[in-house]
Amino acid sequence: MTTPGSLTIRNALIFDGESPELSEGSISIRDGRITAVGREAEEAGVVLDAGGRTVIPGLIDAHFHAYALSLTSAANETGPLSYSALTGARRLAAALSRGFTAVRDVAGGDVGLANAIEEGLYPGPRYFFTGPALSQTGGHGDIRAANDGGCFHGGHMCEVVDGADDLLRAVRHRFRTGASAIKLMTSGGVISPVDPIRVPQYSAEEIRIVTEEANRRGSYATAHAYSPDAIRHSVLNGVRCIEHGNLLDVETARLMADKDVYLVPTLVTYEAMQRRGQEVGLTDVGAAKNREVLEAGKNAVALARDAGVRIGFGTDLMGELENEQLAGLRLQCEVLGVYGTLRSATSVNAALLRRGDLGRIAEGSCADLVVLDGNPFDDASILWDESKARTVVKGGQVISPGALRGAANFTLDVPVA
Repeated sequence: MTTPGSLTIRNALIFDGESPELSEGSISIRDGRITAVGREAEEAGVVLDAGGRTVIPGLIDAHFHAYALSLTSAANETGPLSYSALTGARRLAAALSRGFTAVRDVAGGDVGLANAIEEGLYPGPRYFFTGPALSQTGGHGDIRAANDGGCFHGGHMCEVVDGADDLLRAVRHRFRTGASAIKLMTSGGVISPVDPIRVPQYSAEEIRIVTEEANRRGSYATAHAYSPDAIRHSVLNGVRCIEHGNLLDVETARLMADKDVYLVPTLVTYEAMQRRGQEVGLTDVGAAKNREVLEAGKNAVALARDAGVRIGFGTDLMGELENEQLAGLRLQCEVLGVYGTLRSATSVNAALLRRGDLGRIAEGSCADLVVLDGNPFDDASILWDESKARTVVKGGQVISPGALRGAANFTLDVPVA
């Protein structure tokens, strides 16, 4: 890893996060920020010759779960938090090595893990977390089966909270402890044991108390929701973003566009569970639910695109499925193409995070970048093929010098330490 200072990436094709046209030139970086882009950028400090390869903004995964150690909810919720945090740190480091320089953890995470990454104790992406997601009793975040007579109030990824007053208190606690947004479960889910996937969850009053408090804090609430009824219920009561949305219909997509509500699809998790469900212990009930949403997912993204909804990118991978993260780009490319998918995973997700200094290659932006082994507009597989070398830069520091040195035609005028 390089030390903070100056870095120049020269001889690059540049995707700036917004324009469909690639530009040629250099990127100048100082103290973690981009200072110039294009042919006029001056060389200073460490110089990386991209050899005509494509540089893109660092990727952003807007639906990540650091603490999702397993597809079994009880294992994720009730084990030692220290183990979850250490394993989560490893998952975050792996994401960074793939080129994800920022992630939004929408069920779990805490300020300790965020601080450890920020202080450099563990390598990882910029870490935005919601803390445990909020679920009603018997909702998607309630891990108890119908014949389970035990108590469950919450764990590392979800908390069961009912009623407006208790929800208000829970939201305030999350913001006190560093959350960047609030996650609500407003429909059933694939791995939860007792909730039908299409039925809306939480009352209008309960959702509104959460969204209004989040708005007062200058933040927002995002909702796990699959069916049109659940999505409308969430949107009409103030939610700013829908996670998954696989069963979306035309009318509901138009409502989302009218209300400027984001969609963060998570196509890869269903495809990966379909292929590897038996390997990772997916239950029969979960497999049946997964088939229903798998078949509809790409159609939902297409409907959202046609309605003008802002579409982000997320993965939602749990347990051993985490290594499918880049495959999510492949699946989204099948609907939105390379340009649409790259925008989703860079500038659109940055806007969702309300971080205009991320997801773009422009003067003043954070120097979070990925140097790809070629041009993804000519060969899209470069985005997800892990056999192809890539160099990751976060905050102006080269994170993966091994990949850099192993790629033909990459040169550094000054060696990376």
